[in-house]
Amino acid sequence: MTDLLERLRERGWRLTAQRRVVAEVLNGEHVHLTADEVHERAGQRLPEISRATVYNTLGELVALGEVLEVATDGRAKRYDPNAHRPHHHLVCTGCRTIRDVPAPPDTGLLPDDAAFGFAVTGVEITYRGLCPDCRG
Repeated sequence: MTDLLERLRERGWRLTAQRRVVAEVLNGEHVHLTADEVHERAGQRLPEISRATVYNTLGELVALGEVLEVATDGRAKRYDPNAHRPHHHLVCTGCRTIRDVPAPPDTGLLPDDAAFGFAVTGVEITYRGLCPDCRG
């Protein structure tokens, strides 16, 4: 069973066949799929799954805090199941590959005098560059 599926079971989330296949598609490290990519891969496992079901399931997973919605390039949102480990993203400006990178312990600390009274609830950092394949 995948890490995401285990977390969903622990929460008592009803795992229908459609929800299960979406969670299985999101399994793995450095997974950052668009909703259309999730639908395509889910459809290979469960041909009758609808696009609406995939979108609804992704929305529920984001609302539960089990999947992160990531927008790194101003285009389609991507879905990241690595929601419980602090990390940033490294994006190749050539092929658009996205990798998770560990967040240093002090990342996101904002001095009180720079916070303008805000209560900071999250930080998103995206590093950009060229991957080894695109550099070559």
